[in-house]
Amino acid sequence: MTDQKSPDLGFSPKGLYIGGEWQESASGKTFGTINPSTGEDLGEVPMADESDVDRAVAAAKTAFKDWSRTPITERASLLEKLADRLDANRDQLGMMDCVDSGNKLAGMVGDVDWTTDTLRYFAGLVREVKGETFSQEPGHLNFTRRQPYGVVAKINPFNHPFRFCAEKSAAPLATGNTVVVKASEQAPLSSLRFAEICDEVLPPGVVNVVTGDAVTGNAMVTHPDVRRVGVVGSVATGKAIAKAAADDLKHVSLELGGKNPIIIFPDADPKQAASLAVKGMNLNRQGQSCSSTSRVFVHEYLHDAVAAELTKLAEALPVGLPWQDDKELGPIVSDRQHKRVTGLIDAGISEGAKLLTGGGAPDAPELANGFFVQPTVFDGVTSNMRIAREEIFGPVMSIITWNDYETMLSEVNGLEYGLTALVVTESYRTAMETVERVEAGYMWINANGRYLGAPYGGWKSSGLGQEECFDEMLSYTRIKNVHMRW
Repeated sequence: MTDQKSPDLGFSPKGLYIGGEWQESASGKTFGTINPSTGEDLGEVPMADESDVDRAVAAAKTAFKDWSRTPITERASLLEKLADRLDANRDQLGMMDCVDSGNKLAGMVGDVDWTTDTLRYFAGLVREVKGETFSQEPGHLNFTRRQPYGVVAKINPFNHPFRFCAEKSAAPLATGNTVVVKASEQAPLSSLRFAEICDEVLPPGVVNVVTGDAVTGNAMVTHPDVRRVGVVGSVATGKAIAKAAADDLKHVSLELGGKNPIIIFPDADPKQAASLAVKGMNLNRQGQSCSSTSRVFVHEYLHDAVAAELTKLAEALPVGLPWQDDKELGPIVSDRQHKRVTGLIDAGISEGAKLLTGGGAPDAPELANGFFVQPTVFDGVTSNMRIAREEIFGPVMSIITWNDYETMLSEVNGLEYGLTALVVTESYRTAMETVERVEAGYMWINANGRYLGAPYGGWKSSGLGQEECFDEMLSYTRIKNVHMRW
C-alpha cells in the first residue's frame, strides 16, 4: 500500500506575522489545518480578531512612511531579491501547498515560478509608472503624480495559497504601498512561510500576514486606515466585501468566480475540442479554479464524438496523492467543499442529467481518508439545471448540446458570471464574432493558458479590475493633479 503520511514540510507555524515579529492572537484562539489527502493534522494557526488586525494595520501604516519614500530602484531591487529567495525555496513552497491544499505538486511548484516571474515583472515595470503634463497658458504648469494608497488589505482563497499571497502583493509593494495579507483559512501554511522569507528581505511592517476567518477579513476591509482592498474569492464573498467597503468608498478590486463555457462548433476537431475542455478544467487543482471551463456547449453534429472523447480522457486521469508524480487529481480542499461538490453531483442526477463517468470516490484504500472525487462528466444537461448554473468548484463537466447559434449565445450569457470563455472552431469569422458577443473578460480561441502581462479580469459578477498586467500596477496608485503658477 502507498504510504499515506504527509511529506515532511520542514515548517511549523510561529504565529501571526506583524511588524516584523511573530505574535500570538490577542484571544489566544487557534484553528487547525489538515492534509485533505489523508485527514492528518498539519498544525494550529492563530485566529486573528479585530484587535490583531488593528495591530497589523498599525504596523503597516508605520512602515508605509519609509517604504513609500524608498527610491523606486531600491524597492525594485528588494523585490528582485525576494524573488531570488523564493526561487531558492520553490520545492518546499510547492510541497507545502500540495500537502495543505491537495493540489498537484507540479502545479504548485509552477505557482512559485509564476510568482517569482510576477515579482520580477513588476519590479521592472514600476519604472514606467509616470504622470502627465498638460498645456496651460504662459506662466502655468499642470501635471499629475501617481502616489500609493498606503495600507492595502489582501484577502485570498485556497486554490493558489502561496501564489495569491505573494503574487498579489507584488504590484502594491512595487508602487510603495504596504500590505496586510489574510491567508487562506483552509490552506494557510505557505503564506506564513512567505512571511518568514519576507522577514529576511523586507523592512519590518512592509508585509504582514494574519490568519483567521470571515471576521478577520471583515475587520481588514472596514478598518479606517485601509484605503485599498484586493480580493480573490467567490462571488458571494466579493459582494459582501464590496458592501462592507462601500461606506468609506474604498477602492476595491475583485477577482471572483466563474461558470465558464467552452463553445464547440461543428467544424472543430472533436479530439482537439475534448482535449481543450479537459485542460480548461484545471484538473490538477480538481477543477477548483474560477477560470475552469465547466459548461461544454457542443454542437449537435459533434455531440457523440466529443462526449465519447471527453469520457475517455476523464476516465484516463489518475486520482491519488498529489505529491505522487503519476497522479493528476488530488482531493477537494476540505470536508465542507467536498460535501458541496458531491451534493451538486447528486442534484445533477436527480434533475435528469446523464452521468457518463465519475461522480463518486476512487476505491483505492490509501485514499479512504481523503476528500477525493473522480473526474465527472454529465451529458444531457440543460441550462436550467443547478450543475449548469452554479459554480461547483470541483472536477465536474456538463455537456450542453446546441444547434441554434443565437439560442446558444443566450444560454452562454444567461448567468451572472463573465470570467472566461473558450471558442473552438476552424473559422476565424465565427471565432471573432463569438468573441465579440460573449460576455466574458478573458477568452481563448483554440487555446488554453495565460500570459503574464495580459490583462485578466471578469465581467458582470465575476469581478472588478484587471490583474497580472500594467493596469493592476496603476490600480495601486492614486492620481494627484497639480496646477502651478510661477
